[in-house]
Order: sequence, then structure tokens, then C-alpha cells
Amino acid sequence: MYRMAVLVPVLMQCALLLAQDPIESIYDDDPMQRFPIGVKESTHQIFEANGGTIDHSRVEPPFWWTGMVNTELQILLYDQNIADFKDVEIDYPGVSIVRIDRVENPNYIFLTLNIAPETEPGHFSITLAGGFEQYVYQYELREKPEDPSRIQGIDASDILYLVMPDRFSNGDPSNDSFEDMKQVGVNRDKLLFRHGGDLVGVMEHLDYLEELGMTGIWLNPVFENDQPYDSYHGYSITDFYRVDKRLGTNEQYRHFVELCHARGMKVVMDVIFNHVGDEHWWIQDLPSSDWIHQFDQYTASSFRAPVLMDPYAAEKDKEIVSNGWFDRHMPDLNQQNEFLATYLIQNSIWWTLFSGLDAFRIDTYFYPDPKFMATWGQRMQEEFPKLSFFGETWVHGAVTQAQFTQNNQLRENFNSHLPAVTDFQMHYAFYDALKQEQSWTGGVSKIYYTLAKDFVYEDPYRNVLFLDNHDKSRLFSELGEDVNKLKSGLAMLLTMRGIPCIYYGTEILLKGVGGMFGEAGRVDFPGGWRGDSENKFRAEGRSEQEQDVFEFVQALARYRSSTTALQDGKLMQFVPENGIYVYFRYDDATTVMIIYNSNDRVINLDTARFSEQLDKFTEAINILSGQSMPDISNLNLQARETLMLELH
Repeated sequence: MYRMAVLVPVLMQCALLLAQDPIESIYDDDPMQRFPIGVKESTHQIFEANGGTIDHSRVEPPFWWTGMVNTELQILLYDQNIADFKDVEIDYPGVSIVRIDRVENPNYIFLTLNIAPETEPGHFSITLAGGFEQYVYQYELREKPEDPSRIQGIDASDILYLVMPDRFSNGDPSNDSFEDMKQVGVNRDKLLFRHGGDLVGVMEHLDYLEELGMTGIWLNPVFENDQPYDSYHGYSITDFYRVDKRLGTNEQYRHFVELCHARGMKVVMDVIFNHVGDEHWWIQDLPSSDWIHQFDQYTASSFRAPVLMDPYAAEKDKEIVSNGWFDRHMPDLNQQNEFLATYLIQNSIWWTLFSGLDAFRIDTYFYPDPKFMATWGQRMQEEFPKLSFFGETWVHGAVTQAQFTQNNQLRENFNSHLPAVTDFQMHYAFYDALKQEQSWTGGVSKIYYTLAKDFVYEDPYRNVLFLDNHDKSRLFSELGEDVNKLKSGLAMLLTMRGIPCIYYGTEILLKGVGGMFGEAGRVDFPGGWRGDSENKFRAEGRSEQEQDVFEFVQALARYRSSTTALQDGKLMQFVPENGIYVYFRYDDATTVMIIYNSNDRVINLDTARFSEQLDKFTEAINILSGQSMPDISNLNLQARETLMLELH
């Protein structure tokens, strides 16, 4: 038998093996049914590695590169009873077989190769022989790209813009739906259906993001999510090597990165190592029973991050937080399986080289095996010294959050190799400051106490700051649709240490309560669809209030991007008093004074207390208005106002 393996993975058309909840009940009655906490028990399935019927063979990674730092390459071969072939041959200069591993499922072979440093790019055959039959798979080695404009990384000079592609803009209606996928059609009237946004839609509005002043774009996951329902968000992956065709193609994603780079903008890819969708082809035909974590009955994670560093923790609690499933339809991957671990690491390397992306955001960072995550981080740093990555650490407490970061001395004999996190502690602090009156530790005091713990990080300036995101309610709704509070929040976000990130549509006052659970925060951007009655991508389509906030963000973003003091400059904060919080950002070129009045009344502030910074200056310029202020000894602050002054 002679069989050629495809270079780009093809979607397997598998029969549904799991009992599914009724789609209409999921959409219309109780969206909480999808989540592991508080859901009614359903039939639990133990997945086995028996070797199912093969619709398509696979070779992954689909191709590789020469000149890599790590010269070993693991290739996953998947085909009908492929393990029966005992002889594996490769005849190509510089390529040698290190290991041939067969697992429980006879449809898999894991082939480890060594690609010597002097190996030339080209094509070669992988031949499997046994008896009178043979399988032949073609493989390609490409030359490693060395373009310095690729893989630039992100830092505190950047301003990120978070986009959920399905909800941003539908640039190509022809890819809205495919009959060979498990969910067909679009329905913009239902939050859990797909709405049709795609990569073309994002690319068509790069002008808008550039005009707004954004320097980086973070897309929620773009990988294939071929699930029967509720997978528009991208976090139920069914193919790690393929962009979901309802969003676009692999080539379109690479083109998207190239377009961004041509504008001086960075790209962040969202990745998930903790789980996959239950329709992933692995789950339909497991390589081995330990590929995922399995229990006698459905077991959810406890989501309790402190267990992982608790000196008094029970081993059972550690098992549940790490091995329990995130969602009933998201099987939990076992990264302690060496073949899976290598697969996931190589997948990240592949996408980095294929597309030239600049950074990764790692979803549900603390649920996967910590040693695996450390190895992943180390490998990425070795291959791509300029690459950035940060982990989602939705936890409470600065020490708990910081323990996941690298070189912090908080975990004995362990280095995570994780440079940064999504800074949920600052997120909580911003909300306290914007929504509460000052108390000893609450209100604006929360920001002070949170920043005072920055010594627990190797470099807190790498952390990604945010006010709202795809898992939270919309900022404008959280603040009771108070524009003054919204502006103050944005002002602090864009003048604080770290890398600020703005959730799509915050700048035009999009509303919605509930993110991950209520999902109303995941609304469509008005104007992103043909026939929309309003187009907020254009100034003439915005209300006066929306245009005011848009211009507020635009002006402050541009100022930050041109002012190094707000990027990597030092920070000095003063203990909040009477609801007033004052901090300075400064370097040798510029000093900026930021004053937030959390009170619901006008305050006259005597600035003598801040002489440690102000003694060097006699006047200031209001950053947003451009107004000159010859006397800064007393400042009038409007209710809930954040005043930003460049000192002279």
C-alpha cells in the first residue's frame, strides 16, 4: 500500500461519540449549563485508546525548519493501524531517526528525528514498511526565517487592543458557515451562536486601530473550534494547526501579521494548553488513556490557585485544581505525557516561525502542569529571545499571582520562565478606586497597596494591565455608564506601569453585563457588518459622547507612545488622602503628575505635600487640553476626575 500524507492537516469528519446536551436548552434557557460549577450531572464517558476508524491520515507538525536551536523534532504520524509497520526509513542528508515510539492506540506513531545544524532545506520521504505493504509520507524542511522585523516582542511602550474576531467585523461573508462543520449558520440575535466576524474584518479595520493609537493587537484564539455549539470564542480547540475556516485561513493569519508589522503594530496570539474541545480528533481516538485526565465521574477543577503554593495543601486538592476539567465539554490535557508536552511546545514554535507573531497570551495558565509550563517557557526563550509571553492568572492576591512569574524566589528550586501575567490585582484595584470611597485599604487605597507589592515580581513593567476583557462585564456598564469614571479609569490605565490593554469597543462605550458566564460583554462592534444601522468605526457614526471618549483615548494613547516616562520611566506614588491619589511617572526627559479625585465633589488640592517631586518644577501643561498652568501650588479637581500634568 502506498499512501501520501497531506502537509496541512485536514479536518476529520468524526461521528459524535459524546452525548450532547440539547442545543436549544443551551442557547435559550440556561447558559450556565455549559459550565462545571452548578450544572446537573450527565452521563460521564471514560475515553479509551482502542484505535478507531480513520477518515484522514495526519502528519504533525505539517512541516519544520532547519537551523533550529533544538535540533530534535517529534513528528506525530496518524493512520490506520500504523503501529503495525515495524520498519521506518528516512534517507536525507542531516536527518536521522532518534526514536520510534508506539503507544496504546495502534493508529499513532511518534517519530523523533535529529535535524543536524548543516541540514539543507528540502523534501524527504518517511517510509513505513511491513510485509508487502508500505506507507510513504512526504515531509518538508524549510529555511528558518531570520527577518529582524518578525517576532519583535511587546513591552511597556505598546498599547494592546483585545479583539474577539467573531464579534468585531465580518469582512468575508462567504466563510460564515460550512455544511461540513458541526455548527452551521450564523445568528447575531443569540449570544452563543456565531456572528460571522473574521480575520478579513480585522484587517479591514487596521486603519481604525492605528488612528486610535494602538500599537499591538491581541486576538482571542483563532484555531479551529469545530464544536456543535458555543465555540465562537475560540477556547474549545479541535485542531492546533489550523485556523478556523469561519475566521479565515492560515495564510490569512500570516498576512494579518505582516500587515500589522508594516504599520509598526505587534500581534499577540492567544493559546490554550490546559484543555481542548471534546470534538478534537484526539478525543475521538485517544493516543493513550493518559493523554487527558480522567475520573470515574465528571470532575471539575476547583479553580483554587493558592492550593498550588499552599505549604499545608492536601494532595487531593492539588490534583483537583490541576487535573479537574475546566468545562464539561473541555477535556483536561495531561501535559505530563511526554508526547503531548512536546507536541504543544512544537506547535507554539511552529506558529511563531510560520506567522512571525510577537507574543503569546497563555490562557488558564495555572491549570496545566507547572513543570510543563516552565519547560515551554524555557524552550520559547531559547528559540526566540525577543518573543514575549504572559499568562492569564485570574487569582486573588499579589503573592499568589507573582508566584507564577519567573525569577521571583517565591517558589523554592522552581523557575517558571514566565516573564509576565495579566495583572488581575491591578484590575481589582482600578475597580475599587473607581467604584468605592476611600477606606484604609479600599477605594483608591487599593491601588496604593497593590503597587506597594511590586517587589514580588522580577519586572512588573512586563505585566499586562486591563480594565475589562472578554471574561468580564463591560467597563462602561460596571461604572453605571458614568463617563467621568470611565475616563479616569482609562487615564490611570494609560499612565500606569506595565503594558495597557483596551478591550474592543471600550473607546466607543460598548455596554454589556457578564463576560464568560453572562456573555453580554461579547457584543458586536457596530458597523462591522454589512447593513448595520450604525457604523462606530467612523466619526460620523458616533454620538457626541462616544466621539469624546474616542478622542480621549486617542490623545492619551498618542501621548503615551511619544513619552518614554509613561513607558519605562520610574513610578513614585504617595499614600492616598481624603480620596485623592497622586503618582508620578518620570525619567530624565519628562515628569508627569497624575492626580485622581475619587470623590463625588470638587476638591481643591494643596500640592505642598508632593514637594519631593514638585520642588523641581514651577509650572505644568495639562496633557489633554494643552492648557498652560503657571501655578501648580493649588489644583482644582472635578468630581471623579483624573488630572494629568506634564511638569516644567
